[in-house]
Amino acid sequence: MTTPTETITLGGGCFWCTEAVFVRVAGVLDVESGYCNGNPAIRQPSYEQICTGQTGYAEVVKLVFDPAQVSLRELLEVFFVVHDPTTLNRQGNDTGTQYRSGIYWHDAAQERVARELIAELGAHHRAPIVTEVLPVADYSAAEAYHQDYFLNHPNQGYCAFVVAPKVDKFQRTFARLVRAD
Repeated sequence: MTTPTETITLGGGCFWCTEAVFVRVAGVLDVESGYCNGNPAIRQPSYEQICTGQTGYAEVVKLVFDPAQVSLRELLEVFFVVHDPTTLNRQGNDTGTQYRSGIYWHDAAQERVARELIAELGAHHRAPIVTEVLPVADYSAAEAYHQDYFLNHPNQGYCAFVVAPKVDKFQRTFARLVRAD
């Protein structure tokens, strides 16, 4: 008997950061870096195309998770802590539409959870939340060298100074959700 899984796609800036956090979440079964919600005329965009800011695609991670182990709400709570949902088309020094904050849902129930949480958080946030909430469209996996980037390059400058602090923040804030293995 197989356990039912769900899939959600999230854009929280550079996918290296987002992937590095979510691979550590108990109940997340697979994390894939990719691109979505861009110009549908550009099929399977390349990283070089994305970096121009002209494709409309966002850097994202596609998460497959076991809702019996971790809820969508918990995943979104992690998402909102490990990136800044109040900066439009920017995360830290990474700027451009490809770094926008987005929740790209796969069914209407996910959209409802996302919008409810944003409304709750918005009441207490210091600035308006600009995270877009849209159905996932035109998803394609990023190139192989982007997959598991932090795991494979932990001492690379960006990883050491940008990704690692986000991973540490997740582990401190959500100790109960950190994968045991």
